[in-house]
Amino acid sequence: MKYGLVLEGGALRGLFTAGVIDVLMENGIDFDGAVGVSAGACFGCNYKSRQPGRAIRYNTRFCRDKRYCSVRSLLTTGDMFGADFCYHKIPEELDLFDFKTFTNDPMEFFAVCTDIETGKPVYHRCRDAGYSDLEWIRASASMPLAARIVCHEGRKLLDGGISDSIPLRFMEATGYEKNVVILTRPRSYTKSHSRTEKLIALRYKKYPALVKACINRPDVYNRQLKYVGEAEAAGRAFVIAPETALPISHIEHDQDVLLEVYRTGRTAGRNCLEDLRKFLGCTSEDPDPDGNNI
Repeated sequence: MKYGLVLEGGALRGLFTAGVIDVLMENGIDFDGAVGVSAGACFGCNYKSRQPGRAIRYNTRFCRDKRYCSVRSLLTTGDMFGADFCYHKIPEELDLFDFKTFTNDPMEFFAVCTDIETGKPVYHRCRDAGYSDLEWIRASASMPLAARIVCHEGRKLLDGGISDSIPLRFMEATGYEKNVVILTRPRSYTKSHSRTEKLIALRYKKYPALVKACINRPDVYNRQLKYVGEAEAAGRAFVIAPETALPISHIEHDQDVLLEVYRTGRTAGRNCLEDLRKFLGCTSEDPDPDGNNI
């Protein structure tokens, strides 16, 4: 049986996910494969490179750096989160990503993007976290209106959450029979239409399939959330989600807020370890129940 990990996006809400997966790594929980959407891809890739603590480390270090995330970056480069700084300078120079471990680790890792010409999801398997893979991960997290269209390998790409926010069906179709799903919204959350829909329709009028996908996103998301609940009830999924709305916005420069969301994820991860081990059929004891106590 193959066990998978499904990581929802949500911009900096993804630090909840980072907290959860750091606890899982510290406690020896392994998966055969993982799929990440947007922030789920950006932070989740650290699972395959076996680097717990890395996501919160570079986020708190650079959260006030205008090259990392700022309106100035949006105005000067077209990307709220600086493309070169976030996806190349940080992992290659400032907070080194373990490319060798990522390449050699047997876990499959997929990033979800949206093809803006079709409005459909694209699932890319990242094999070495080289330049091409990092561009796919960047595309997965490139939010409409806040990022440039990523033209890569013959496709025009944006945020994977537009077309597949919670890719549980993808993992099941790929052969992963039991999956752990980490959400960044409470289970009770219901997505509603965004006030930015008219702006999106105007900005991307050349891409009607993308506009349609953005408008349909609330209905698609709510159906996906229902499906996750049904999979959990059937014993095919194990869901980890915050109990209440996370106190963080898409853009956050306060280190204390980032740490609070991350620690909330760590607490959720620790609290579910016993039940998670049962779901995964694990029998080993916790090697490091408290982790690094961040």
